[in-house]
Amino acid sequence: MTGALLPAAAAVVLLIGGATGRLTGPGWDVARWAVSGVALVVLLAGLAVAAVVAGAKPAVTPTVELTKASAPDLYRLVGDLAERLDVPVPSAIALTPDCDSWLEERAHPASRPTPRAGLPKPPAAESIRGGPTAPVLVIGSPFLWWMRVAELRAVLAPVVAGTGPAAHPDIAAARRFVRGLDAAVATAAAPGRGMAGRLALAPLGRISRVLLGACREHITQLERGVAAASSERAQAVDYGLRIVAQEQVGLAYAGWDRLLTRVALPAWRMGRWPSRLDVGVVSALTELSRRDRLADGFTSRLGERPACDLLEEPGVVDEAASLLAARLFHGGPATPGPDWSPVDWQEYPEEVVDRKWRTEAARLHRVLDALGAHSGSEGPGRAGTTGTSPTLARVMDHLAAEPLALTGAPGPDDGRLDEERTDALAAGITAEAAREEALATPPEPVALGDGHELWEGGTWDEGPLPVFPIQPPRTGRDLLADHVTAMVCCAAVDTAGAAPGLDWLDGPALLVEGKRRSDLTGPVLSLVEDGDPVPLRGWLASVGVRPEKPVRLV
Repeated sequence: MTGALLPAAAAVVLLIGGATGRLTGPGWDVARWAVSGVALVVLLAGLAVAAVVAGAKPAVTPTVELTKASAPDLYRLVGDLAERLDVPVPSAIALTPDCDSWLEERAHPASRPTPRAGLPKPPAAESIRGGPTAPVLVIGSPFLWWMRVAELRAVLAPVVAGTGPAAHPDIAAARRFVRGLDAAVATAAAPGRGMAGRLALAPLGRISRVLLGACREHITQLERGVAAASSERAQAVDYGLRIVAQEQVGLAYAGWDRLLTRVALPAWRMGRWPSRLDVGVVSALTELSRRDRLADGFTSRLGERPACDLLEEPGVVDEAASLLAARLFHGGPATPGPDWSPVDWQEYPEEVVDRKWRTEAARLHRVLDALGAHSGSEGPGRAGTTGTSPTLARVMDHLAAEPLALTGAPGPDDGRLDEERTDALAAGITAEAAREEALATPPEPVALGDGHELWEGGTWDEGPLPVFPIQPPRTGRDLLADHVTAMVCCAAVDTAGAAPGLDWLDGPALLVEGKRRSDLTGPVLSLVEDGDPVPLRGWLASVGVRPEKPVRLV
């Protein structure tokens, strides 16, 4: 801003010099007019940037707002914690479907949250004690369900301690200025404006970017200092317990990520959203503690009071957080509907797992039809007439080294033919899955502020946003193996009395006589990668699956 005042200062000097008779002559007159014109343009540009910065709405994280009536014990805990730390109390409390906690400034009038279905309307931003506006405390919802009350208090102590520095006038002004610059950059880059609007806002956006880059290092040092001061202040409250509670933070993050990628994502992709994700993360972490001896002993703390007991209606809050998680991480609609309905954990195996298997099995057989594969009704290893019988034998016949089964000895080109057949099937499934995904309803944008939107395929300065949860790249054969596994599971359910199930850490599971069978991956890979059906046939015989019997598809 100092640079914007320099031309004006030079113009004032030239004008005063002319008025006092010290700077006279044609040359000085030209200089006065030129510098005054430049000063006027620069001042107008500075005023325009200041107006955009002051009026732009800063980005606000979508959260589930908690009123004092819906969580009186939680508000009381935070208030007592702030009193022990001798800092201002946060103005409100909100939940985010993530394993993190922070303070968020929402003093801007347009930053006031909107109520969600099933929750009371949040009050206007004001301190819990009725004082001046303070930051909002945002808490990760998985923490409330997995952590105990004492652990949550210990973890929140450094966060709540940050309200002290946030009340300092200089720190508050610096943060407000940076948030305004960030909002101005987003406003200038927002789509949907005409040519005149884009041309008018483009210089303002560039100036805001320059200013934001110039203060980046300073604001970084400021936030580091605030974090250090808050951490030092919080050492007076539950410091020893906080060290132990940090282990629960890492464990909660691992369980939450696993639950989203393995369990929630398959449901989201078929238009269903699990309505009790936070309850699910407790089950996932309990299962992890049972399997992993490194986590042994963590479940012994489950006898203590959970932090979710601080809520009046944990089920309502969990449902709201689960819907928000589906919207943020998958781009689902903001409200339930016919094509976007909740699913309970008890219904998950039938409504999600079984449907997922049969959808993938149907896709596999559609691709086999396109490739002209035979029906497999004449038994493994025998060529039959072209048909569409949805049997597991048909899939195995296509992937197995068919000439070897007929002649008893491999020919010189049998391996190459098997590779081509498998690759063609994998490519067909990949193309079919991509086509179905392209025809699906595009995700809805999640508004964060003026010009700030978060959605699948959206863009920021760094480029396209990745799909979340981020998945490792998968080859065509990986996708083919998934579809073959789905076909095997469908055959097991329809012909051997197996049942779909839910594994909290691995997602869809096959239950045989009530027990999870986790030994299917190896036989399927032998068939897909090597064209060897023998291991899979042995597995099918052990379960009692009849591959020649048709299965039910969606």
